[in-house]
Amino acid sequence: MDVYHKAYVYLTCGTDLLVFSEPDFPHVGLQVPGGTLDPGESYLQAARREFCEETGLSLDIALESFADQDRILKNVPDCLDGLHRRRHFHGSVREKAAEEWEHFESSPSAGGPPIRFRLFWIDLFASDVTREARFFEGFGEQLETLRSRMERQSNGRH
Repeated sequence: MDVYHKAYVYLTCGTDLLVFSEPDFPHVGLQVPGGTLDPGESYLQAARREFCEETGLSLDIALESFADQDRILKNVPDCLDGLHRRRHFHGSVREKAAEEWEHFESSPSAGGPPIRFRLFWIDLFASDVTREARFFEGFGEQLETLRSRMERQSNGRH
């Protein structure tokens, strides 16, 4: 089985989380910016690069690894079959660049033409966010860990 090393950024502003959908593929659930490591690249370097490629924004804040995840993908359209070894990073900003915008991923890891992303913010603590079905292939599994982490930080415990 092929193994793909992946890095993702869970960017928050207050209790809001930056996510994206793919308007041209409405069946695909919500995702967070990130993707495949390039040869010789660390997880952190890939997280920063992929964030920029997928959002159009630079990321000059601290990122902390908060969860790892192994996910086997097989026969998922436009995804590489194999083990996706994911490292999830959290970063926080004080202000949003915008409430919503579109950006094109010009070099998808599975190849093909650019993919249109619609980026927007969701409230991590809203009741409808807890449904895993809204998220694509396991991205929602990290939300409870992220919520707990944010609650600890807001209470002064790191």
